[in-house]
Amino acid sequence: MGPLAIEFVLITVLAVIILANAIWILREYERGVVFRLGRLVANGGVRGPGLIVLVPIVDKMVKVSLRTVVMDVPPQDIITQDNVSIKVNAVIYFRVLQPQKAIVEVENYLVATSQLSQTTLRSVLGQSELDDLLSQREKINQKLQQIIDKHTEPWGIKVSNVEVKQIDLPQEMQRAMAKQAEAERERRSKVIAAEGEFQASQRLADAAKILSDQPSALTLRYLQTLREIATENNSTTIFPIPIDLLKPFLRTEDKK
Repeated sequence: MGPLAIEFVLITVLAVIILANAIWILREYERGVVFRLGRLVANGGVRGPGLIVLVPIVDKMVKVSLRTVVMDVPPQDIITQDNVSIKVNAVIYFRVLQPQKAIVEVENYLVATSQLSQTTLRSVLGQSELDDLLSQREKINQKLQQIIDKHTEPWGIKVSNVEVKQIDLPQEMQRAMAKQAEAERERRSKVIAAEGEFQASQRLADAAKILSDQPSALTLRYLQTLREIATENNSTTIFPIPIDLLKPFLRTEDKK
């Protein structure tokens, strides 16, 4: 192979490498931030999706994904406002809205968002009491989302949601909360039982008042009770005759 052939091969290889770096195909969820000699090109420097042709050697492109990123916030050791030591982790959902800002305004928007989420989580939860963390989690999630989104807005990032995943309590705190819950359940059961006794006694008092005002009602109740006893138990029942039935005969005997 002569010198001309070698030069032709080298030129061909170099041309292929240059064209490979000059032609890009971006997917629907991707955008390219193009720099020309170190500066953003016109119209914000954002290209895509589809076929992108760059000026060889002059243009450089950085790809950015527009899909929602689901990022786990590592567990953070936090001391609440009421001096309880807990460990909390969370998850954050965000996406890039302005690719040029995500590349130009911050060095690494993924790392920056993660670090911001960790510090915000410690700050917000450290200003809350344990009962609020357990009972008002939705409110705390909204507060975290608003704070983080406000700080990431200059980076062209939109934080859509922040969720506190798990709150790890010390063992002694878990036992104390279990005892408190058990005491609360026992208190409720006693209140319900006392309320039932009160209602039953009130009903009995009302029934006694009705029977005292109407003696015939007492007699009917008496007969009904005897009927129930005779039906349920196959036994001999002594039926006492009311004294009121014998009064006419007693009066006749007295007149004689």
